[in-house]
Amino acid sequence: MNKVRYLKTPVSQDLQEKMVFIGGPRQVGKTTLARQIIKTRSSYFNWDNVEHRHSIIQNQLPTSESRLIFDEIHKFAGWRSFIKGFYDTYGHKMKIIVTGSAQLDHFKKGGDSLFGRYHYFRLHPFSLRELNKKPSSEDVKALLNLGGFPEPILKGSQRSYRRWSLERLNRVVYTDINSLENIREISSIEILMHSLNERVASPLSIESLRRDLQVSHNTVSKWLDILQALYVCYRISPFGSSKIRAIKKEQKLYLWDWAQVNDPGAGFENMVAGQLLKYCHFIEDTEGYKMDLQYIRDRDGREVDFVVIKDGKALFAVECKLSDQALSKAVKYFKERTNIPEFYQVHLGNKDFGSADVEGRVLPFWKFCQIKNMP
Repeated sequence: MNKVRYLKTPVSQDLQEKMVFIGGPRQVGKTTLARQIIKTRSSYFNWDNVEHRHSIIQNQLPTSESRLIFDEIHKFAGWRSFIKGFYDTYGHKMKIIVTGSAQLDHFKKGGDSLFGRYHYFRLHPFSLRELNKKPSSEDVKALLNLGGFPEPILKGSQRSYRRWSLERLNRVVYTDINSLENIREISSIEILMHSLNERVASPLSIESLRRDLQVSHNTVSKWLDILQALYVCYRISPFGSSKIRAIKKEQKLYLWDWAQVNDPGAGFENMVAGQLLKYCHFIEDTEGYKMDLQYIRDRDGREVDFVVIKDGKALFAVECKLSDQALSKAVKYFKERTNIPEFYQVHLGNKDFGSADVEGRVLPFWKFCQIKNMP
């Protein structure tokens, strides 16, 4: 089954005026999305393919085509100059999509030679409403257990997920990391990757990781930056407010593939984090607003899992619970002491009660996604 992805329309629209770069995790469906947009009228060139690589280096490309895809082109040392020259020569008559599994914005920060020539999108795994516009609690459980990457979720098999996950992590460790950085301690990074699922949804301690891996603080920080650049994990920072004794530095870590997380509560929180980050990236990439995802925690240990922020202003906060229990005391506390207009407590049950703009609304996760029109 080849589902139409949520970015198809905005990418198609932006192609009318500029190139489009599509970044995202390995095997998230970037090539499939590009081919959904350009169909059969274009040519596809993947830097990892020897013949394709030769055509790119020798500049033997079908310039008569109306559309063209360059996949993994950022692995080419001179890719910026190549793309700039190609676009400046043929961009007036050709639609160009550039995709990459390593984070393209990591590379583009190295220079501004392509400035003004492209729009950038981050493609996320499937979310609840992308799979089903009228989702149910069963859809939520499937997404929680199989993750949102196309191959395992569309096959619907736990066995398929386990095999796919193992192969994907091996490719990230032994192929993608080497393409991004020259790392000698690959085995140590692999150990770090496997240990991250135990630290999901908790304040991240670099010192603890440093002791476990027996390396320096700077080394662990660098490795985490690499894994974040490769869309293995991401971190969110604490939300500050003058009316609460908020912590200021401790970040929380989440995985792009939340099905790796063993703990049920942390796994559910990670899935919600993935949906909210997708929401933030979608608005930022399509509308140009500065979006951020943070969490609230004070020095007394009270916490609400997420706050979505738009152009510096908090839009709403979300707390995660496995069951449809009463509203968290932390939600009530922060509702009284912050300027966050709406609080939601999402769960895997069926009850819907409370009011988001009064003290907080408790509701099923699938209903929250519908209310907020999540992509």
